[in-house]
Amino acid sequence: MPYDLLIKNGTVIDGTGAPRRHADIAVAGGKIVEIGEVDGSAKQVIDAADCIVAPGFIDPHTHYDAQICWDSALTPSPWHGVTSVVMGNCGVGIAPCRPAAHEIAMRDLVNVEAIPFDVLQRGITWNWETFPEYMAAAGRAQPAVNLGFLAPLTPFRHYVMGEASLDRAATPDETGQIAALLGEAVDNGALGFSSTLLNQHMGFGGKPLACRNASREEYQAYAGVLKARNKGAIEVALTRQIAVLEDDGYELLDLLLAHSGRPVTFIAMFDRDDISEAVRDTLRKAAPLIKRGARPQTSPLPLTREVNMRNPFSFAPFPSWNRVFADQSKSAQAAVYGDRAFRDTFREDLKRPVSFGNWARVRVHEVRSPELKRYEGQTIADIAAAQGKDPVDAFLDLTLADDLENEFVLSTFNHRVDRMKEILANPDIFIGLGDGGAHVDMLCDSGYPTYLLGTWVREHQVLSLEEGVRRLTSDPADFYGIKDRGRLQAGLAADITIFDPATVGSGNRPERRYDLPGGAKRMVMPSRGIRYTIVNGDSVFVEGALSGACPGQVIRA
Repeated sequence: MPYDLLIKNGTVIDGTGAPRRHADIAVAGGKIVEIGEVDGSAKQVIDAADCIVAPGFIDPHTHYDAQICWDSALTPSPWHGVTSVVMGNCGVGIAPCRPAAHEIAMRDLVNVEAIPFDVLQRGITWNWETFPEYMAAAGRAQPAVNLGFLAPLTPFRHYVMGEASLDRAATPDETGQIAALLGEAVDNGALGFSSTLLNQHMGFGGKPLACRNASREEYQAYAGVLKARNKGAIEVALTRQIAVLEDDGYELLDLLLAHSGRPVTFIAMFDRDDISEAVRDTLRKAAPLIKRGARPQTSPLPLTREVNMRNPFSFAPFPSWNRVFADQSKSAQAAVYGDRAFRDTFREDLKRPVSFGNWARVRVHEVRSPELKRYEGQTIADIAAAQGKDPVDAFLDLTLADDLENEFVLSTFNHRVDRMKEILANPDIFIGLGDGGAHVDMLCDSGYPTYLLGTWVREHQVLSLEEGVRRLTSDPADFYGIKDRGRLQAGLAADITIFDPATVGSGNRPERRYDLPGGAKRMVMPSRGIRYTIVNGDSVFVEGALSGACPGQVIRA
């Protein structure tokens, strides 16, 4: 029979963890129809000799909620073999949203996900109000990859409660209304819901993101929405002290598991020298919850970010910085940076480190003023020592001297090979945290699938290739109840990634591009070794370039 696509001579890794085998794959009508020794003609034939043929990768943690409005390819994810993304994480999003609340939703994204306000104002189309309408609008955008949606709790609370959601828990009546809207979202295909407790997640006006005010009674009701339907999953940003659960974190996980009967993933399980033992202790204490379906989520990447002092997201965990986010005009921020009381309070915050361990991890990346160029490449610790200043003063004095236009590079987590081997080898750890679409002007972590395969599978041999592929495919598919993807099997959707195992990997560092709405800057990570990214039988990324095909679909639970 004639096929639409025939992939010949490849080494098939089917995503289940089973041993690799040589086989052909035939595709017709967007589905896999045969795997084995296949004869017959096809409209397109791909010779996959010397390559791995795997299921398309599924990224469980992205923030492409706004980007889908102006970039239907959702780059750079398809460059890295990703064929499906899950949006709406961390309890923040842009639906449901009444027209009068558009600015509030955008400011939430600015503060929590570090997406510039001008980009959002220019780029979001706002051709929806309810969550089902948003899902439909995203599907009409003709995406290159498949779209899965979590219902983010913040806009749901705001839709029912208005600005009161920024200050208090919901009443029983409001809780019922919010739960009904979540049920509507799940009934229309949402994969579950998301929330956050992280203290750095500040929303509109510098107040805690609305979902941070949800009571335990609310969470019990929202978890019950999933239990009543016996489908969906929950994602919650929970590790307030960066990879370390506090007592209320264990308690919330227990509540969500008990009242939903569904899997829960919590973030972030990162490692850093000064918290390694605390991370181990968290995993030990969470073991009973993990057995019940709680999955700690990590990134396989060493985390380094560029810090823009006009949008200093990295310092949001420190209470003293609430003033910086309350009024983000340049003049207001400059006044705060120069205020002695702010600096002294920040110094006190640093005695309880949350975001980074020491000033030797903070390096001057770029300054605008020619008189300050000599500081580029130096750490704040070195600059402070040379100037005889406290590092906080050296850091903020440099910022003011450059009219807040400077940028720093902050090295944070996941830099120790021995500890990352220990974390990634643990099959209970959920691999993700690509954060595609977020923090666009400071980092790009959405290339983590190719980094995992190149660095941790090929170079360090922490995982077998079969296990590495499983963790990127069937593992997230099973977690979210995506039954027709994540495996290479006859009858399933033809989401396929073809890569060279000898060269697959990410670039050495992100590249700057100025392709956001209004020409704003973003960081993107190039890929290596991905030959084809195939979505529903169509090649969307071929030998280093997008093809222009837009076969993505909305994934429904």
